[in-house]
Amino acid sequence: MVSYGLENKVVLITGINNPQGIGAATAYAFAREKAKLILVYKKILRQFDKNKINKNGVDRYYAANAGSADIVENKIKEINADCIILEGDISNEDSVKEIYSTALKKYGKIDVLVNNAAVDDENGFDTIEKITQKVIDETFAVNVRGSTLMMREFINHRGDYGRIINISTDAAQIFAGQITYGASKASLEALTRSIALEIAKYGITVNCVAPGPTQTGWIDDDFEKKVISLIPMQKLIQPEDIADTILFLASEKAKMITGQVIKVSGGHAI
Repeated sequence: MVSYGLENKVVLITGINNPQGIGAATAYAFAREKAKLILVYKKILRQFDKNKINKNGVDRYYAANAGSADIVENKIKEINADCIILEGDISNEDSVKEIYSTALKKYGKIDVLVNNAAVDDENGFDTIEKITQKVIDETFAVNVRGSTLMMREFINHRGDYGRIINISTDAAQIFAGQITYGASKASLEALTRSIALEIAKYGITVNCVAPGPTQTGWIDDDFEKKVISLIPMQKLIQPEDIADTILFLASEKAKMITGQVIKVSGGHAI
């Protein structure tokens, strides 16, 4: 097994309440490395059919993101990891400061930040013909403002070790049909490069992981067949694939990698 040297590192991960999600998989991966965890989530309330949440599809995905982090918390306890779970809204500056205050009071430092929390529009209004101010504001509030505030607080409370990993999407540069979501992620990629240059003097790295179509519970069987045909490696990306990349970037082994956007997409959207 690869040793990432992350034991007792303090890791803050946002967007962790979906048990099948990238945030949860990343939390489990760090827990197995014996890192200490601050896990942050916010309930995203969307309508779903309770009769359809036992199989993959949007209803399962919406239900997972509308819930608390109980399932994730129980699995973390099974791994016997040192962990605190906080409910908070990263788009709100006061909430971000409270998250850091609580985390620092508990652990005294934060070594790794994983900016995973994100929102998109569920109603099909994310095209140029239908876009609304509400969709633009809400998407950028979390995906750009929230992620930036989380990075600012991390840097201002930096210790002697620093890794920031932002989560984008492999289609960020061209995302027809989800133009605001794509633009928000492209902005996050631009921030990744700029901030990496600003804080290199502190020895902190800033990188971005851009997943391809990932099975986080939202891809049903019919859509899976369509999506797989677009992936050269002919299989869906799994949350664990993203988590493995994040572990590497968080480790000492990646100490000279910064300002990069790494696609984990099976060849999709390259």
